[in-house]
Amino acid sequence: MKIAQVVPSLLARHGGPSRSVRGLAGGLAQIGHSVDLLTTGPLEADTATVTAPLPTNLKIHAFARDFPQFLARSSALGRHLTVSAYTVIHNHGLWLRPLHYAHLAARQSAVPLVISPRGMMSPWAWQHRRWKKRLASWLIHPGAFNAAAGWHATCEAEADDIRRLGFRQPICVAPNGIEPPSTAAEADEARAWSARVPELAGCRVALFYSRFHAKKRVIELIDLWLEKTRGDWVLLIVGIPEAYSVDQLDAYILRNGGGGRILVRDGAGQPPPYAACDLFLLPSHSENFGLVVAEALVRGVPVLTTDGSPWQELETVGAGNCVPWANFGSAMDVLLTEPSDTLTATGERGRRWACETFTWPKTALTLADFYASLTVAA
Repeated sequence: MKIAQVVPSLLARHGGPSRSVRGLAGGLAQIGHSVDLLTTGPLEADTATVTAPLPTNLKIHAFARDFPQFLARSSALGRHLTVSAYTVIHNHGLWLRPLHYAHLAARQSAVPLVISPRGMMSPWAWQHRRWKKRLASWLIHPGAFNAAAGWHATCEAEADDIRRLGFRQPICVAPNGIEPPSTAAEADEARAWSARVPELAGCRVALFYSRFHAKKRVIELIDLWLEKTRGDWVLLIVGIPEAYSVDQLDAYILRNGGGGRILVRDGAGQPPPYAACDLFLLPSHSENFGLVVAEALVRGVPVLTTDGSPWQELETVGAGNCVPWANFGSAMDVLLTEPSDTLTATGERGRRWACETFTWPKTALTLADFYASLTVAA
């Protein structure tokens, strides 16, 4: 098959889909399909060589954005899709203009359109700034949802969200994959963060690593951390400034007496900070997958997250905890009292499980079969 994967941006600051869509495209190419990864705006310097040179049957194309750029509007992307012959067009994300181009091109070519909501149909996300999303569904990509031949969900909970909103097209549930870093890469990450945050020396570190957005409950995590003394633990907050800047978070922490107990760093353009931590915390309102959880697990870091994410199996495999937000504080208190060797053993169980379960070839095969079924149905 010749497959178009369409995503508004591949810049790291736009969150997990910027990495996971790239991984999916590479996985599909590795199992023999011809894949065009289509995006708008600039590419980061390492886009084409994140882990290895691109397969010859994977091409990345970045198209210039037109005004207004925040909608990822790109007439060049629209033209490319309408003049190219694809077997299937798979769009990732909602509310932006690339979904409109994917919809029009699929209709014109009579090929299946597959949509990945990428967490944007969870109850919290769906209601957040709901009036803007209503306008987008009418004006930015009108009719695209109903025109989809199928949906891609990264977990059963996301498939339930799609059904809850009334959509009855076929749904493929295929989790994101994750590629474990090499031992050398992990060592490089550890050295980089030791140099960048020397204050961590001699401390045990709990890490939050995600976008600085209300959805992630970063402010609530700060409040929770400051409710009690935490011994030799430090909370390291790293991420992509969005709703909050580093300076805003630093000021909030100082106003609340947290100086030295919580450190905040901008993660843009930096290696992942997992090697600097002993415990990973993700208190989000909702996650369709939570790629950072998988990234922490494959590095042997135990995880505490909320049941707004699809990680209930953490407790089953003994790799951490997935709890309601109301119980997050008490679960964190327990984990912070665990000896280092206990947390290390917990992390190792998570590493083994994640490396066996979340692979791009497995996900690519599942989606390729789904594409083929839609093509036959069409």
